[in-house]
Amino acid sequence: MALQCGIVGLPNVGKSTLFNCLSNAKAQAANFPFCTIEPNIGVITVPDPRLTKLAELVQPNKVQPNTIEIVDIAGLVKGASKGEGLGNQFLGNIRATSAIIHVLRCFDDDNVIHVDGSVDPIRDKEIIDTELQLKDLEAVIKRIQKVEKMAKTGNDKDAKKTYEVCNIVKSHLESGKPVRTAPITEEDREFIADLWLLTEKPVLYVCNVDEKSVTSGNSYVEKVREAVKEENAEVLVISAQIEAEIASLDSYEERQMFLEDLGLSESGVTKLIRAAYKLLNLATYFTAGVQEVRAWTITQGFTAPQAAGVIHTDFEKGFIRAEVIKYDDFVSLGSEAACKEAGKLGVEGKTYIVQDGDIMHFRFNV
Repeated sequence: MALQCGIVGLPNVGKSTLFNCLSNAKAQAANFPFCTIEPNIGVITVPDPRLTKLAELVQPNKVQPNTIEIVDIAGLVKGASKGEGLGNQFLGNIRATSAIIHVLRCFDDDNVIHVDGSVDPIRDKEIIDTELQLKDLEAVIKRIQKVEKMAKTGNDKDAKKTYEVCNIVKSHLESGKPVRTAPITEEDREFIADLWLLTEKPVLYVCNVDEKSVTSGNSYVEKVREAVKEENAEVLVISAQIEAEIASLDSYEERQMFLEDLGLSESGVTKLIRAAYKLLNLATYFTAGVQEVRAWTITQGFTAPQAAGVIHTDFEKGFIRAEVIKYDDFVSLGSEAACKEAGKLGVEGKTYIVQDGDIMHFRFNV
């Protein structure tokens, strides 16, 4: 699925280091601003212990995990909305993504230059927020100017509604708040969907901390949590430096020992990938057979035919029914045959909403 999370932040906050840990694609990670000019795209495997368990039970010839795309976008600077730095290019790259991972520097280190000369994650956040909001405001004002005459003088209901929604959003942006928290309904948002507003995208805040702060956080992290509490956004604490050290280790065993020494149960990268998957509003269903055990990515709320269409469009067009086994039933009984025998295989029609973790087999006719 063509859904991407874009990693954004000011220059030198640890974005590219984090991206390198996430992906085999090696973005340049250097101690100076604008070391990332073109957006780097990494295809990231989504860790899922359910897939591993199914593979143990089925013993297939092939195992295929889910993936998502992460884009490392060059650091924004103050004035980006007016074209400062490489502002227009950077903002265009963000517009093409489905969600935003906002990396904030939450560590002190005199050896790593900060573009504004001091460490202040709230200031950094506000700089980027302001640039994104200004760009959104520009787009909303243009739309208001376009529909205003029709809204005030004609009988075009859509124009009137668009004008109304845009004015609410305009006021919200002018008060320094993102579109995602604007007081409008999901139906209202359809009237501005084609504007692809930057601050409407869901956001995950990643606090990049030093090693000693990775388990308990620090005062910078607490300030970030307080600043974003009304945004309904998750805050993740990660040390990009630790993640880089983990990524440099050769074996899984070495990486696990390293984590244990730090008192961590899993890497920050693993947590970040899962959080990004959730941020994109994605869910997973599985197919499990001798040839292949595979995880499939769908959007939350997909019906059975829509889920079938992820495998092939013919599956959706000719959908007849879906045979569904719940993951817990499959694991407890050990096989598809045992689930059938125990009456744990359900037959579902076109209106069935696929649940995260469903194991599915589709019947179709083209």
